[in-house]
Amino acid sequence: MDIATDGTTLVLSGDFDVRSTWEVRNAIYELLEGHDADVVVDLTDVTTTDVTALRVLAYATREAARSGHHLSLRGAGPSVRRLLHLSRLIRVVELEDQSASA
Repeated sequence: MDIATDGTTLVLSGDFDVRSTWEVRNAIYELLEGHDADVVVDLTDVTTTDVTALRVLAYATREAARSGHHLSLRGAGPSVRRLLHLSRLIRVVELEDQSASA
Protein backbone atom coordinates (compact mmCIF):
# COMPACT_ATOMS: atom_id res chain seq x y z
CA MET A 1 0.00 0.00 0.00
CA ASP A 2 1.35 3.37 -1.06
CA ILE A 3 -0.08 6.51 0.53
CA ALA A 4 0.51 9.99 -0.83
CA THR A 5 -0.95 13.34 0.13
CA ASP A 6 -1.94 15.97 -2.40
CA GLY A 7 -3.28 18.91 -0.41
CA THR A 8 -6.38 17.61 1.32
CA THR A 9 -6.51 14.48 -0.85
CA LEU A 10 -5.15 11.18 0.38
CA VAL A 11 -4.13 9.12 -2.65
CA LEU A 12 -4.03 5.35 -2.06
CA SER A 13 -2.55 2.79 -4.43
CA GLY A 14 -1.97 -0.94 -4.24
CA ASP A 15 -3.72 -3.41 -1.95
CA PHE A 16 -5.95 -1.75 0.62
CA ASP A 17 -6.77 -4.53 3.02
CA VAL A 18 -6.53 -5.50 6.68
CA ARG A 19 -2.72 -5.27 6.54
CA SER A 20 -2.74 -1.58 5.64
CA THR A 21 -5.74 -0.29 7.61
CA TRP A 22 -3.72 1.10 10.53
CA GLU A 23 -1.46 3.09 8.22
CA VAL A 24 -4.40 4.47 6.20
CA ARG A 25 -6.37 5.26 9.35
CA ASN A 26 -3.48 7.29 10.77
CA ALA A 27 -2.99 9.15 7.48
CA ILE A 28 -6.69 10.07 7.33
CA TYR A 29 -6.73 11.39 10.89
CA GLU A 30 -3.55 13.41 10.31
CA LEU A 31 -5.19 15.07 7.30
CA LEU A 32 -8.41 15.75 9.21
CA GLU A 33 -6.52 17.30 12.12
CA GLY A 34 -4.29 19.39 9.86
CA HIS A 35 -6.94 20.95 7.61
CA ASP A 36 -10.29 22.68 7.92
CA ALA A 37 -11.21 21.83 4.33
CA ASP A 38 -12.98 18.73 3.04
CA VAL A 39 -10.83 15.61 2.84
CA VAL A 40 -10.95 13.23 -0.12
CA VAL A 41 -9.65 9.66 -0.15
CA ASP A 42 -8.72 8.77 -3.73
CA LEU A 43 -9.11 5.04 -4.42
CA THR A 44 -8.47 5.24 -8.17
CA ASP A 45 -5.24 3.22 -8.01
CA VAL A 46 -6.35 0.71 -5.37
CA THR A 47 -6.06 -2.76 -6.88
CA THR A 48 -7.79 -4.81 -4.17
CA THR A 49 -9.72 -4.08 -1.02
CA ASP A 50 -11.63 -5.91 1.68
CA VAL A 51 -14.49 -5.16 4.05
CA THR A 52 -12.15 -4.39 6.94
CA ALA A 53 -10.49 -1.63 4.92
CA LEU A 54 -13.85 -0.21 3.89
CA ARG A 55 -14.98 -0.22 7.52
CA VAL A 56 -12.00 1.99 8.34
CA LEU A 57 -13.22 4.47 5.73
CA ALA A 58 -16.78 4.31 7.06
CA TYR A 59 -15.65 4.91 10.64
CA ALA A 60 -13.39 7.78 9.53
CA THR A 61 -16.33 9.32 7.67
CA ARG A 62 -18.45 9.27 10.83
CA GLU A 63 -15.66 10.63 12.99
CA ALA A 64 -14.97 13.40 10.48
CA ALA A 65 -18.62 14.44 10.56
CA ARG A 66 -18.64 14.46 14.36
CA SER A 67 -15.71 16.85 14.38
CA GLY A 68 -17.22 19.14 11.75
CA HIS A 69 -15.25 17.81 8.78
CA HIS A 70 -16.35 16.18 5.56
CA LEU A 71 -14.74 13.07 4.05
CA SER A 72 -15.59 11.59 0.67
CA LEU A 73 -14.24 8.83 -1.55
CA ARG A 74 -13.03 9.40 -5.10
CA GLY A 75 -12.36 6.83 -7.79
CA ALA A 76 -14.20 3.92 -6.22
CA GLY A 77 -14.23 1.30 -8.97
CA PRO A 78 -16.97 -1.23 -9.60
CA SER A 79 -15.53 -3.84 -7.21
CA VAL A 80 -15.23 -1.30 -4.38
CA ARG A 81 -18.76 -0.04 -5.03
CA ARG A 82 -20.08 -3.59 -5.07
CA LEU A 83 -18.40 -4.39 -1.75
CA LEU A 84 -19.75 -1.16 -0.25
CA HIS A 85 -23.27 -2.17 -1.28
CA LEU A 86 -22.94 -5.78 -0.11
CA SER A 87 -21.57 -4.68 3.27
CA ARG A 88 -24.14 -1.87 3.48
CA LEU A 89 -21.33 0.58 4.23
CA ILE A 90 -22.62 2.61 1.28
CA ARG A 91 -25.05 4.08 3.81
CA VAL A 92 -22.17 5.63 5.73
CA VAL A 93 -19.57 6.69 3.17
CA GLU A 94 -20.00 9.37 0.55
CA LEU A 95 -18.82 8.68 -2.97
CA GLU A 96 -17.73 11.63 -5.04
CA ASP A 97 -19.75 12.02 -8.22
CA GLN A 98 -17.69 10.36 -10.96
CA SER A 99 -18.77 12.89 -13.56
CA ALA A 100 -17.34 15.67 -11.37
CA SER A 101 -13.90 14.07 -11.29
CA ALA A 102 -13.79 13.23 -15.01
